[in-house]
Amino acid sequence: MEKVIAIAGMGGGISYAVALRFGRAGYQVAMIARNEEKLKIFKDMLFKDGIPSEYYVADVSVQSQLTKAFRKLKEELGDPEVLHYNAARIKDKHILRESIASIASDIKTNVGGALHSVKQVVRAMKKSKKGTILFTGGGLALEPHPNYGSLSIGKAAILNLAKQLGSELSYAHIKVGTVVVKGYVQAKDPKYNPTMIAEEFWKIHKEESKAFHLVEY
Repeated sequence: MEKVIAIAGMGGGISYAVALRFGRAGYQVAMIARNEEKLKIFKDMLFKDGIPSEYYVADVSVQSQLTKAFRKLKEELGDPEVLHYNAARIKDKHILRESIASIASDIKTNVGGALHSVKQVVRAMKKSKKGTILFTGGGLALEPHPNYGSLSIGKAAILNLAKQLGSELSYAHIKVGTVVVKGYVQAKDPKYNPTMIAEEFWKIHKEESKAFHLVEY
């Protein structure tokens, strides 16, 4: 059975570049997102690159949907060796315009889905004494901006979650890492392009010397 990377929050930027990087290294790609039409397109694109993939439709902010998606994924492909959580709700809204309900809704996607995704794969990783958990971080975690208030909180929380998991899972030989992307991701940017960022995730996965990796990129 092929090695599997599960990507929750599959999209056309960083996560697709991660799918390509790991896929070209022999991983089967399992994609989770709520837009089935886009997932079909990604599957076709990966196929043209010779990379096997499957997709599972779920809103990462809905626990029951995410649980079902991972259950089906594991039944069909086996337990993932790598998890990449890339989902985030990005919106230009000033922090003083946010409400309890809107902040809570965003946290479900920005953080809650990440934690629940980890819980779906960590048992098997502990059993096999190997695995890598990756989170797409953001510079807003370090330098928050009030116009992206909710996302700033979410990225700070993802960084905090990564640190907690890195400490908690180190005994089980599970690597945890986050790439804190401190720039605007664009395909033509010489540094902040998805391919370069995906390479940072790959480096975390291959690094053997430590359990927790924080890359400020």
